[in-house]
Amino acid sequence: MEIIDAIILGIIQGLTEFLPVSSSGHLELGKAILGESKMPAEGLMFTVVVHFATALSTILVFRKDVAEILSGLFKFKWNEETQFAVKIFISMIPAGIVGLAFEKQLEQFFGGSAVFVGFMLILTALLLFLADKAKNTNQPVTFFKAFQIGIAQAIAILPGISRSGATISASVILGVDKSKAARFSFLMVVPLILGKIAKDILDGGLSLETEGFGYLSAGFLAAFISGILACTWMVQLVRKSKLSYFSIYCLIVGIIAIVCGLYL
Repeated sequence: MEIIDAIILGIIQGLTEFLPVSSSGHLELGKAILGESKMPAEGLMFTVVVHFATALSTILVFRKDVAEILSGLFKFKWNEETQFAVKIFISMIPAGIVGLAFEKQLEQFFGGSAVFVGFMLILTALLLFLADKAKNTNQPVTFFKAFQIGIAQAIAILPGISRSGATISASVILGVDKSKAARFSFLMVVPLILGKIAKDILDGGLSLETEGFGYLSAGFLAAFISGILACTWMVQLVRKSKLSYFSIYCLIVGIIAIVCGLYL
């Protein structure tokens, strides 16, 4: 992988992480367009690194929310912040189980397959369409709903299924307020990504001695900077815009990806 390619993919990750259009799917399409032929494990490592970058940008943008949650936790009381943190933990369980139990199988999907990503983008379009038709309410995220949203996040590990799209759609379909759904969706992924990074470091999967350190660093910086800009500008768009717009976008890109993958 060339440095310029890593920067392009990093920017793609940063710009698409905060919209329900599948950042991982766009990364895989980017790899296919750029002609990447890396082994699935290496492709997955790059994907994890740029996701880590956008996780840090999320923490920066939502620093007040994160500070309030941490402050509430250290009071050691069953307050609103502690309950929110517990809901975040519950939402992590499905993805944690899937990630640990099927890690090797999941790696095979991160090889730049445009056809597979195309079908998953169409599935994302369907989820967003159903969510757009759901009646909006002012209901909060309950403990059980947090687990159900976590199941959506586990499914979204597959490239092409938008994590934010799946979790926000699941939340809205379950009756959660869109603004609360967006906030929960963006914050729930942070500890999951950080946990994945920690595991890979302990396993030696992200050794800084690897010859790919240069392009990994370039991708990280590109994703982090573009992630801050995109998150700051796009969060309100995700919360207020109709999900049908993103549904149409995912449908069009999905069809183009399938056609290109089959005939080009």
